[in-house]
Amino acid sequence: MSQYFEIHPVNPQTRLVRQAVEILRAGGVVVYPTDSCYAIGCTIGNKAAQERIRQIRHLDDVHHFTLVCRDLSEIATYAKVDDTSYRLMKGLTPGPYTFLLPATREVPRRLQNPKRKSIGLRVPDNRIVQALLEELGEPLMSSTLLLPDEDLPHTDALDIRERLEHQVDLIIDGGNCGVEPTTIVDLYGGVPEIVRHGKGSTDWLEA
Repeated sequence: MSQYFEIHPVNPQTRLVRQAVEILRAGGVVVYPTDSCYAIGCTIGNKAAQERIRQIRHLDDVHHFTLVCRDLSEIATYAKVDDTSYRLMKGLTPGPYTFLLPATREVPRRLQNPKRKSIGLRVPDNRIVQALLEELGEPLMSSTLLLPDEDLPHTDALDIRERLEHQVDLIIDGGNCGVEPTTIVDLYGGVPEIVRHGKGSTDWLEA
């Protein structure tokens, strides 16, 4: 049976944030709100939790997991970023974008795309996530909460609880955050390429 925390989206309760991080550090799988839709995540080093997420979402071996980071300096620890890509990301973060970049040695191989050795990274504009990351002190390994037999992510935490309360360790209710996933920007080759159109605007690409 999972735990269920109602955390305020503007002023996250410190006590609940700390309890959530304790669950993550103990090996837990957590569902949490973002600036696009709900996501499911765990700590980077937790291989068993990663496999649980694969099973919940029915993911294959080439699925791009995302590292959810506090800021651009943290991204630079886990990805090789050239000046052009850095300037682009600086203008788009925090926000509903996922960037695909070459992974550094700090990223476990099991989190990388096996063919390209790349990793997805993002800096969400969401106070609950930022509070979790600040307390945790490292990125979350994450994936959009899109279940295998459904076309859209859940946006209601109570619905998520009903569906997943026996499969995850914590569900954080941060209110409705929509069903539109992030826009995915491939920066692996240095030239931005939109892999998926999502919540983040792509007007900057046409300017």
